[in-house]
Amino acid sequence: MKLLETLARLCAILAGILLIGITLMTVYSVIGRDFFGKALTGDFEITAVMTGAAISMFLPYCQLRRGNIIVDFFTAKTSDSTRSKLDRVGAFLLAVMMGLCAWRATLGGMSAFKSNSGTMMLGFPEWIVYCFIVPGLTLTAIIALTQAIRGFSHVEGEEVLL
Repeated sequence: MKLLETLARLCAILAGILLIGITLMTVYSVIGRDFFGKALTGDFEITAVMTGAAISMFLPYCQLRRGNIIVDFFTAKTSDSTRSKLDRVGAFLLAVMMGLCAWRATLGGMSAFKSNSGTMMLGFPEWIVYCFIVPGLTLTAIIALTQAIRGFSHVEGEEVLL
C-alpha cells in the first residue's frame, strides 16, 4: 500500500507543479498584455489543458485521504459498522466510475492521436493532454478499489488506506 501512497503523492506534487506553471504563465501574460501590449498567444488554451491534467492528478491523493465529499446526512445516526460498509460501497462505486472514465479517456486519447487533432490556436496535440489525465484517473480507481476491498483505518487523526 505504500506504493499507492507514494504514487498518489507524486501525482499531487506534479499537479502542484503544473499549477505553479499556470500561475507563472498567467502572470507573464497579464504583465505582457498590460505593460507591453502583447500577451502570450494561446494562454487560455494552455491554462485549460494544464488545469484539466492537474485536476486529474490531484484525485488519487484526495481519494487516498478520503477528501472527497461524503453526504452523511442520512447516515449520521447509524452505527460505525453501517457507515463503514456504506463507505466501502461508495469507494467501490467511485472505483467503477474512475475506471470507466480512465477507459474512455484512453480511447479518446487514442482517437486524438490517430486523427492528429490539436487545440484551435496553438495546434497543441490533444493526445498529450490525455496522457496526463489517464494515469490520475486510473490510480484513483485502483486506490478506491483497494479501499473498497480492504476498508479504511484511522491513523493519527487521518483516515487512510489500510
